[in-house]
Amino acid sequence: MPYLYRDSKSRPPALPGAARATHGSGKAYEELKQECLRSGVLFQDPDFPACDSSLFFSEKPPIPFIWKRPGDIVKDPKFILGGATRTDICQGDLGDCWLLAAIASLTLNEKTLARVVPLDQNFGPDYAGIFHFQFWQHNEWLDVVIDDRLPTFKGRLVFLHSAEHNEFWSALLEKAYAKLNGSYEALKGGSTIEAMEDFTGGVGEMYEVKKAPDNFYEILEKALKRCSMVGCSIDTSSAAESEAKTPFGLIKGHAYSVTGIDEVRYRGRQVQLIRIRNPWGQVEWNGPWSDNSPEWRSVSPSEQRRLSQAALDDGEFWMKFEDFKVHFDKVDICNLTPDALEDSIAHKWEVTIHQGSWVRGSTAGGCRNFLETFWTNPQIKLHLTEKDDGEDDCTFIAALMQKDRRKLKKFGAEMLTIGYSIYESPGRDGHLGKDFFRYHPSKARSKTYINLREVSNRFKLPPGDYILVPTTFEPHQEADFCLRIFSEKKAITEDLDENIAIDLPEPPNPTPSPQETEEEKQFRALFEQISGKDMEIDAEELKYVLNAVLKKTKNIKFKNLSLISCRNIISLMDTSGNGKLEFSEFKVFWEKMKKWINIFLLFDFDKSGSMSSYELRSALKAAGYQLNNYLLQLIVLRYSDEHFQIEFDDFLNCLIRLENASRVFQALSVKNKEFINLNIGE
Repeated sequence: MPYLYRDSKSRPPALPGAARATHGSGKAYEELKQECLRSGVLFQDPDFPACDSSLFFSEKPPIPFIWKRPGDIVKDPKFILGGATRTDICQGDLGDCWLLAAIASLTLNEKTLARVVPLDQNFGPDYAGIFHFQFWQHNEWLDVVIDDRLPTFKGRLVFLHSAEHNEFWSALLEKAYAKLNGSYEALKGGSTIEAMEDFTGGVGEMYEVKKAPDNFYEILEKALKRCSMVGCSIDTSSAAESEAKTPFGLIKGHAYSVTGIDEVRYRGRQVQLIRIRNPWGQVEWNGPWSDNSPEWRSVSPSEQRRLSQAALDDGEFWMKFEDFKVHFDKVDICNLTPDALEDSIAHKWEVTIHQGSWVRGSTAGGCRNFLETFWTNPQIKLHLTEKDDGEDDCTFIAALMQKDRRKLKKFGAEMLTIGYSIYESPGRDGHLGKDFFRYHPSKARSKTYINLREVSNRFKLPPGDYILVPTTFEPHQEADFCLRIFSEKKAITEDLDENIAIDLPEPPNPTPSPQETEEEKQFRALFEQISGKDMEIDAEELKYVLNAVLKKTKNIKFKNLSLISCRNIISLMDTSGNGKLEFSEFKVFWEKMKKWINIFLLFDFDKSGSMSSYELRSALKAAGYQLNNYLLQLIVLRYSDEHFQIEFDDFLNCLIRLENASRVFQALSVKNKEFINLNIGE
């Protein structure tokens, strides 16, 4: 079960220096390398073998690929030749231009590049056929080890390769990223911002160019100066337009990198320019300010050198910023987190992180359109205490990421449509109920619900307390998620999960025989008829008694109680330990039973004889049990059916288990959470 409760306490961002080894052997890169050097055998990675399963999961390779090490492809392989640059990224026969555009942006920042691509690797004397790369995943830096066997056809690399045929860092980086996500095929199709975040631990912001703010040039200029990674693309109106070439040499539905922005003096005035790179390593813009356009003749050679302008068919080109806004539709900016920023940069974000899950039947409530279940989603409290410098409001970015969907592609998983809403806090602790959301509008929300890995937006709100509710668009959709809050000033976050608490009434004393109610007299007569002279009944007899009574109750549409339920009832009420119920014990239980029936009917909204599992939190609270998300998810997994419904028999068993657990807890004085978990999880 991959989508169970995760500890959702806020955590500081992970530091990259503490990258976790991920190899199946449990050994780190250096240990594996030294073993290979001692044995004289080149490394072969059993976690990502050189076979078809590492290439594709839904089809067989269209051509017979042969896995070769760089030394079998060229005579003098190099890891990096003349520095890692954006010209080292040339796309192969895999639809991962989004990844390649991010790698091109990665080369613009030496410090960030050196973290993802450790530079102390080579094909020199200590070569052992093993390399490693580091990626950020959900608040954790991972060290991914690979062997250097690469898929080839007719002696040439099939996928990502460098313009220099004996340079292999980029091809090996692509392989490590494919391993991280399960296969090369898993890399087909994606958003540049996804890979940018995995290279930096940063947070993405997306802009629609046609709706961008007036200072969009300054935003991009500032982003590149801060070493943020920037990508751009042109929308398609249909699948047929994907990778269609425009008359100006631009490719629709294709991921480009933004590698520079500057101004140049042209005919007595300043012209704003932007530099773009096509990861194909060819096919360029052919309009004004393209490589061979006449505009460059009016720019001095020294100015051209400053701008690194060269008329090469290398996929990189300049264009006028006004033309960029006309021809491109989307821009992705990956802002670096504090741990990814250069020390000399003054502005740093404060970051807090929450891990959580949407679990079908308990915490997968869907968006606000589904009010009946929306309130059951995880809820995070956000304390904004410090105003921005010179401002009245507090600035923060809320970034909601669904986890591991690309890795789960081979099991049929797709990106879910996700988003979030932000409400002003009512000033009380605990999980907010349905009525709060019925009568209170949101103060802010994600711009849209969209099927991307991450949805992020920037907000400015007055100081105060707020409740953020992360959701999928549709209810009942399961996924793990990571929520990051980036704030200019320190913000405090906490999960609005319930503390475990038990508040049960004292059991009533049995009514003396002369004072019995009419109902109790009828029970006594039935009891005597079934039990005999000892006035005790076993589980089979109890089942007969209870079902006979429930059938006569007009407002109840319950199915018969099961024998297991009746055995559980006896285990709860039997004080003598003989496995039977005396009439006095039965009377005490019947008072409980009437209360539990009334609670069940209260939450059986359609009077069908079953209640929604999403109402279980409220129903159990009415019965005296306040549970956290973890225990609630366990109970739903145990007692609800495939339609997220709980029948009375299951509700009864759940309450009996809880009361038995609470009694033992009181007797042994152990922690509520640990012990109840043991009893419910059976």
